[in-house]
Amino acid sequence: MTARHSTARRPWLALTVLMLPLLLVSMDVSVLYFAVPFISQDLHPSSTQQLWIFDMYGFVLAGLLLTMGALGDRIGRRRLLLIGALGFGAASTLAAYSSSAGALIAARAVLGVAGATLMPSTLGMIRNLFTDERERGKAIAVWTAVTSGGIAVGPVLSGVLLEHFWWGSVFLINLPAMLLLLVLGPVLLPETPRLRGGRFDLLSALLSLATVLPLIYGVKELARNGFQPVPAAAIVAGLLVGLVFVRRQATHPHALIDLALVRSRGFGASIMMNMLGMFGLVGMAIFLTQYLQLVRGMSPLTAALWSVLPSVVVGGVAPLATVLGRRFGRALVIAGGFTVMAAGFALLAVVGAHSPLWMLLVAASLYASGGVGLMSQVSEVVMAAAPIERAGAASALLESGTELGGALGMAVLGSVGTAFYRPRIDAHLPADLPGAARGAVRDSLGGTEGVLAQLPEAVRGPVLAAARDAFCGGMQGAAVVTAALMVLGAAAALGLRRALAVGTAGSPKAAEQDEVLV
Repeated sequence: MTARHSTARRPWLALTVLMLPLLLVSMDVSVLYFAVPFISQDLHPSSTQQLWIFDMYGFVLAGLLLTMGALGDRIGRRRLLLIGALGFGAASTLAAYSSSAGALIAARAVLGVAGATLMPSTLGMIRNLFTDERERGKAIAVWTAVTSGGIAVGPVLSGVLLEHFWWGSVFLINLPAMLLLLVLGPVLLPETPRLRGGRFDLLSALLSLATVLPLIYGVKELARNGFQPVPAAAIVAGLLVGLVFVRRQATHPHALIDLALVRSRGFGASIMMNMLGMFGLVGMAIFLTQYLQLVRGMSPLTAALWSVLPSVVVGGVAPLATVLGRRFGRALVIAGGFTVMAAGFALLAVVGAHSPLWMLLVAASLYASGGVGLMSQVSEVVMAAAPIERAGAASALLESGTELGGALGMAVLGSVGTAFYRPRIDAHLPADLPGAARGAVRDSLGGTEGVLAQLPEAVRGPVLAAARDAFCGGMQGAAVVTAALMVLGAAAALGLRRALAVGTAGSPKAAEQDEVLV
């Protein structure tokens, strides 16, 4: 009895170890929110360098997910995880003690490389640790909750550390967890089956990087600055290279990605639904942050603390979604997740500048709950559909879709918000407002805050009030569009009920593969 219980507990102990790198990698996406001003004081980066300090990690991480997921399938996910942990710890130390902006950008790039080894390895190893579908569903629910929680907690942890220590502390916080992983990982984490039969396709790895990196860069730049030739050209270039990448995967005998698996309805549909969910969550997150800081006048740390509240509320949603998925079927739970998200966005569509704060928090809690619930279920479908030796590449595809969906959400919904904002602010601008100030006010609420001191005192209050109302109008318009898309997602999930019911591992191409598991 004791031995049986010990065996049953071992995968959960291993999962606890896996959650350490996952939490830190997800936190590193947002941990610099408050540190950038302190870094600017010490390292004096240019405006371009400051952007790259913030963005480099996410760009490299997104670009290398597919490569590292496939590499883990070939050399073993535990081995790749431990290599990544060592690299993440070393890069964190380099980042903390960087003496120039260029050195910090380089360290952030190395952090992205190491992070790309950790994320698909954690989800892929869950596929190995939990052979029972029910237990695996619970483990994936934990994985989903930790991922979403890390992104929310990152800014708060950053703010707390910066209250007491210098900016390098936001990187050094990674070291104890990585050291613990390096000590406990070889003991608690089993090595995974590996693919054999041919060399690792380095050209496909380079093509995947040349596909994803320009796409993510182009979409994020368009979201930040509007249409510009260089980001647009980057998107076109990424799509063209992507066509070459897909063609190579279809013809190469040892491709990084099993296209037959991608084409299967359950797997492909889950990737797309995950992208749609992240489109809404990430795309509307920027409105939430700006509303709290620019409309409600909160400090960054206060705004971050309020933003964490919805994450606290949704903490138990992923395990609940797993239970409901077993009882009613994954398709119904995914459709329900989209429906709850739509309800949250619908409530957000009536939040104005003078609405009570609880309305915003309830709306955010609703759409975050729906998003976490549906993402836990689509992750289950992806892991159940993938053969065990392809779990790393499958999880990398899922996470690449997450990155792309979030970037698209920021670009598209940001443009929708601007389209609603400008007509509203134009109707309230004084006719004698100077041209430069008029342009800044028409650009965004943040631009209005930046030029407020330059305006005549008599018009500052009315212009700021008008800009806040116009911003809320833009947020409401984006929320309506997003709610409509979530309704379409719910309908699609119901239409794919049979495809989403996959519960056994196995690729459609598995019987044809001549690779041998070792």
